[in-house]
This record gives sequence, C-alpha cells and structure tokens, in this order.
Amino acid sequence: MAYAHTFDANPHWLPRNPGRSLAHIPGDDGLPIVGNSLRLLSDPVKFGREMFERYGPVYRNRALGSTSVTLLGPDANELVLFDRDRLFSSEQGWGPLLNLLFPRGLMLMDFDMHRADRKTLSVAFKPEPMRHYATQLDAGIAARISEWGGCLRFYDAIKKLTLDLAATSFLGVSLGAEADRINQAFVDEVQASVAPIRSPLPGTMMRRGVKARAYLIDWFEREIPARRRGARGGNGEDFFSQFCRATDDDGQELSAAAIADHMNFLMMAAHDTITSSATTLVMLLARNADWQERLREEIAGLDAHMPLTEQLDHLTLTDYAFREALRLMPPVPSLPRRALRDFSFGGFDIPAGTNVGIGIAWTHRMADIWPDPLRFDPMRFTPEASKGRHRFAWVPYGGGAHMCLGLHFAQMQMKLLIAHLLTRYRVEIDPGAGDAWQMFPIPRPKDGLPIRLMALG
Repeated sequence: MAYAHTFDANPHWLPRNPGRSLAHIPGDDGLPIVGNSLRLLSDPVKFGREMFERYGPVYRNRALGSTSVTLLGPDANELVLFDRDRLFSSEQGWGPLLNLLFPRGLMLMDFDMHRADRKTLSVAFKPEPMRHYATQLDAGIAARISEWGGCLRFYDAIKKLTLDLAATSFLGVSLGAEADRINQAFVDEVQASVAPIRSPLPGTMMRRGVKARAYLIDWFEREIPARRRGARGGNGEDFFSQFCRATDDDGQELSAAAIADHMNFLMMAAHDTITSSATTLVMLLARNADWQERLREEIAGLDAHMPLTEQLDHLTLTDYAFREALRLMPPVPSLPRRALRDFSFGGFDIPAGTNVGIGIAWTHRMADIWPDPLRFDPMRFTPEASKGRHRFAWVPYGGGAHMCLGLHFAQMQMKLLIAHLLTRYRVEIDPGAGDAWQMFPIPRPKDGLPIRLMALG
C-alpha cells in the first residue's frame, strides 16, 4: 500500500463526523478556532481532572484541529488498547498528528499490516541482539558518565547520550559530525507533531518538521544499499543492518522507503522517550535522597566479579523506581484512536468515525488506585502492592497489539544508566528545579533540569 502524505488522502479512512453527531456527549468545545488546545497542551493532567470533575469519565473535547471523545480510567484503557473486537484504528488516530512526519511508523499501522511489520522488526529485539546492545550500552554509558560531574542540565546531557546510544545500537555507527543536525531534525519532527498550524506553510513548525523528515529519510535511504551488502555497521549486528536484510512471511525484503520510515520512527522513539523517562527518574531520585541511597546500596550489592549486564535482573528496587517514574510522568501522556464502528462505553453510544482518546497520565494519578498519587513511592510495584490492581491501570508502554516493541530495551538502558550514575555520583537538585514541564508531544522540563553531580568518595 502507498502511504499518503496527508491524512485526508487515505481513501480507506472513514469520513469526519459532523460535530452534531457528538452533541449527546457532555463536554466543552472551547474557544473559537483553537478549542481547548492551549489548556490541554499546558497541563493535560489538570485539564483531564477538570473535565472529569465537570463531565465524568466520558466527555467531548475539541483540540488540535478536531473534536474527540475522551474515555478515562482503566476500563477505558482496556477497551481501547486490548481492542479485542478491532474497533479502533491507531493509524487514523495518530495520522492527523503524525502522517506528515512518521507516515509508516509502527505506531501508525493497523491489524494485519501492523502484525506483519512488527514481526519483521521484532527480529532485532530477540535475546542475542539484546545481549549485543547491552554490551554496547554499558560501555557507552560508562564512558559518557565518567565525563560528567558538577553542574549540568540533565535533559540536554541525557538527550545527547541517548541519541549516541541509539545510533550505536540501532545504526552500528557513530553519527560523527552530523550528530547535531540529526538531533535537531528529530527535535523539529517531534515539535511539529503538535504544531497549531497543520499544513507545512513557509515559516511554520510543520514546515520545519517536514523538511527534517525529508533530510532523515534521505540519510537512511542512502545507507540501505550498503547495509544490504553487509558493507556497513561493523559486524552487522546493529538493528538497521538486520532490518535491511530481514524478509517478510513471503520471503520478500521490505522496500527502502518502508525501512527508512521505520528507522525514522524507531530512532525518534528510542531516544526521545527514554530521554524523557530518564530525566523524570533522575529528578525524582534527586528529590528523594532516601531512595537514591536505597538504589545505590542495591547496586553495590551486585557481584563485582560478574559483568553488570548479566545482573540487571537483580536490580529489583531500581525497576520499581523506574516504574514509579513512568507512572508519575508517562512519556506518552495520552493515546489517540479512531472508532471504526459504532460502540458504547460508560452509558454513551459513540458513532463510527469518532476520534477517541484515553488519558494515560490521568489514570496514573487516580487516587482510588494510587493512594496519595503525587508521592514518589516505588513500593507500589511490589507483588503484594500490585495484587488485585487493574491490569490496565499502569500503561506507560501502551498495551495489546501495539504494546511498545522496545520496552525491554528501555528497561535495560535505564538500569545501566542508574547503576553507573549512582555508583559515581550523589545527585543533588535545588528547590523548584524541574517543577515546570512541557507535556506534549513528549514531556520535558522547561528548565532542562539543572542538577549537581557530586563525586562519591
């Protein structure tokens, strides 16, 4: 199938619903033209709470150029993410935001096409490649953290590191002189995803994003012939080289265009979401010195005669802390879908063609599921505390067929990062640092999270 460059051009998409078809759903259309976009983008958790308190767990909202119905709570997450009846399209949900930027990202594919490409991509996340990545990540993180120290803006430092690590693991090469330009291209793509002007007009964020995509796609496509010949990427164990040689169920290689689009999306996801999550966790550990010390003690208890990469499963408290950071600040605060058929939820009949969203960040702070929800408490994730909790109450990686393919890679990278960081430094932070965050498209602290890294004796 050829992927269109604008979401209106996809012939299989359902037509837009007229606004009156959702008039029976309680809600707020907001201001003329912009709707509720500004309120939503500035603080989605607060916005979701206010809408819930006023309208309940099902409400109508107009933002980012369209009218949608938001469904809140674990039952809503299960309905939309598990999607046992194939009611919801991810492609048509994300498309209006991302089709100009990531038109063939795995997240934008549905059903059989999604299953086929996911199967092809999954070859790079099997145990042997993951062991290869772990060795490279361990060395890269150790080397970079040894250069840190004193005062730094953590978000900026970790973003550069995660991009370099993604290049090493997924591309098998150093980005070299092009690193800054490639990083800026990813920044421009991601920022364009929530641009208020959705057409690539001159001087707009969307225009910058579309130009950035063109640059990155050209970069990947120029590399593909050499990767297929095994001429680049060292021993060919990197993701890009494996993917260039992979075949589908019919024994056919994916097209260069498909590979380039998948790599563009994967590289963005592999460093931007981890950058956000690592920043959240380090901020929380800096604010909670007792937990920083507990993790340091856990890391110190590992066997000094064994490679760190072979002992990551023993870092149980570190895993709990990362999960709690993802609860408090999920890297994707909400997920859009589009209803392919009429359905009912919460006592409301919702017609086919409706844009549907679920509020992950809101669900992660429901007080009846997470007592004292704003408190950092990794022990929420012990087996005892988790018993009986709704399985869709915590969904930072999504769920169902679209569960994040790289979740184990992210967990592995985070444990290695925290192990090396806390072995070398005590992390300190001033009051107020990291208080203000830009939540969309991917959460980041507006001040870059200034911290101090104090070398341990």
